[in-house]
Amino acid sequence: MSVLAIGLSHRTAPVAMLERVSVTGDALTKLLHDVQEDLCVAETFVVSTCNRVEVYTAVDRFHAAVSAVTGLLSRHSGVPVDELTPHLYVHYEEQAVEHLFSVVCGLDSMVVGEGQILGQVRQALKLAQKHGTVGATLNELAQHALRVGKRAQTETGIDKAGASLVSAGLALAGELAGRRALVVGAGSMSSLAAVTLARAGVTDIVIANRTYERGARLAASVGGRAVAFDAVSQELADADLVITCTGAGRHVITADMVTRGAFLLDLALPHDIDPAVRAVPGVTLVDLETIHESGIGYREGDAVRSARWLLAEELTAYLDAARASRVTPTVVALRSKAAGVVESELGRLMMRVPGLDEKTRDEVTLTVQRVVDKLLHEPTVRVKRLATSPGGDHYAEALRELFDLDPKMPEAVREVEL
Repeated sequence: MSVLAIGLSHRTAPVAMLERVSVTGDALTKLLHDVQEDLCVAETFVVSTCNRVEVYTAVDRFHAAVSAVTGLLSRHSGVPVDELTPHLYVHYEEQAVEHLFSVVCGLDSMVVGEGQILGQVRQALKLAQKHGTVGATLNELAQHALRVGKRAQTETGIDKAGASLVSAGLALAGELAGRRALVVGAGSMSSLAAVTLARAGVTDIVIANRTYERGARLAASVGGRAVAFDAVSQELADADLVITCTGAGRHVITADMVTRGAFLLDLALPHDIDPAVRAVPGVTLVDLETIHESGIGYREGDAVRSARWLLAEELTAYLDAARASRVTPTVVALRSKAAGVVESELGRLMMRVPGLDEKTRDEVTLTVQRVVDKLLHEPTVRVKRLATSPGGDHYAEALRELFDLDPKMPEAVREVEL
């Protein structure tokens, strides 16, 4: 199986397009199942964030799979294929692996180095595992990618060197200390927002969330207070700073709810705040598009460069291991065939020379096995070594052809290993 990644991100599509294609909740689960049920796809998981929507698949037919996944993205989003396609990128095999590693390291994020993406990919994998849409190929790839992302954070500090979407957005707000803040939502991004505000010296933080208890826990952790979700309109009247990230899929703040000047930061996709609020005097609305256009999230420093070196190292190691694993079933099948030949020929010998004592019989058996092992040792060691080079699969094909191996045998070995 080969890995295929198809998606769009802040690099290839405007926020308005990402907003239309974004999938969450039941819609995400439905997309997972629909992709996995396509005849061209064996496995899949989907990463859907405010920066990207990416479908990772394990396939055996490239063109048919690209067409199928593109069609499903179009159908689920309601965006016509011809309108969607110009914004899509397609990564296959090595490029797909490299792209995923780059994503988990935060190197492909709108805010380079942001650490939230690692958790988002982890959640994407867990969801796919829960619904049974990933198998050995993608599970191994995703687990390795998560280790790469964690290693990048631990060894390079890229998550500390870079900003988060929250800090990048608030950098456009000016001085924060002494201002009143309203945070709408209590998920991971909203929690980060509340903590960032508290560290910046904001002492009056209000949390509004649909589940009051969850909002209350977040409020207590930052010395703030919680209110019911239907109190958002009332709290807007006193807020200087408003940060939203609810995943509601609709506008939770409309122009008629904003009656005074304030700084509003909308980190949701689809948007939480109606763009029409920009018409309210004194209001500044910053959203994902604003952050992207500002360029404030991009920092190329030592941590980023170190992360790129680490990524290249991990990519080489992963690809070498993957190529070696692909040739292993052929090597095992070859040794299995040789063992069968040895057993058959020894059986014939014992029938033709029935008078051999047990000690002589054992010595003959051991000698024949040693001869076969020595003859096969160098070719199998070499083919494993050569398999790590580009085009290494051809050496396994050569072994299968030269020794007339049953094509089904390596596949049977592979299935037993999995």
